[in-house]
Amino acid sequence: MSNRALLEVIALDAQDAIAAQAGGADRLELVTDMAADGLTPPLKTFAEIRAAVDIPLRVMLRAADGFAAGDVDALVRDAEALRGEGADEFVLGFLDETGGPDMVAVRALASALAGCRWTFHRAIDRAASRDALRKELSGLPGLDTYLTAGSALGVEDGLPVLLAEAGRGDEPGYEPRILVGGGLSLAHLPVLRGAGIDAVHIGGAARPGGWSEPVSAAAVAEWRAVLDA
Repeated sequence: MSNRALLEVIALDAQDAIAAQAGGADRLELVTDMAADGLTPPLKTFAEIRAAVDIPLRVMLRAADGFAAGDVDALVRDAEALRGEGADEFVLGFLDETGGPDMVAVRALASALAGCRWTFHRAIDRAASRDALRKELSGLPGLDTYLTAGSALGVEDGLPVLLAEAGRGDEPGYEPRILVGGGLSLAHLPVLRGAGIDAVHIGGAARPGGWSEPVSAAAVAEWRAVLDA
């Protein structure tokens, strides 16, 4: 069995997707509007990216900046429309006013996704209790990943949490894969890999010129090489 770590790269368009795959990305997260930290992309963008690359795509379901779900019915319609276009992996995550998971929204989307695999994103880093959130979401169909930095402040601050959670994979709520992203640097990779964490997520790090520039295949390849070292 291969022990290759998973490298997920944020793609905003087909140009990003092609460069990310060329650099060695294993999977893409598709979003639009990074000024709002990533929202649901248009159907046309999904279709263009799907036609451009053959690696897995996880599509963001998020209508506005922040971690409130907003119009859940609209999110469900977006999910159904994307599934109609062929999307089969997703990213979502919502908190309620107490800092707990918004189970109404999450359950509605999990139902609409009908078993499609999905990531609960960095809302976990803003939760009142990470442990309680994990246990409340435990067993939801399709949930196989948490995208997390271990802290709202980023990986450097959250590293002790990530390492601790990596050792709890046999506990209820901790079975989903840890996908590390948010202030992640190449220097963090040896520590994370040493703890058994085998999945990382990059966005700005794949764009040396900033978010106004496209993904650089060379930048992605550098991450691939360090992960594979």
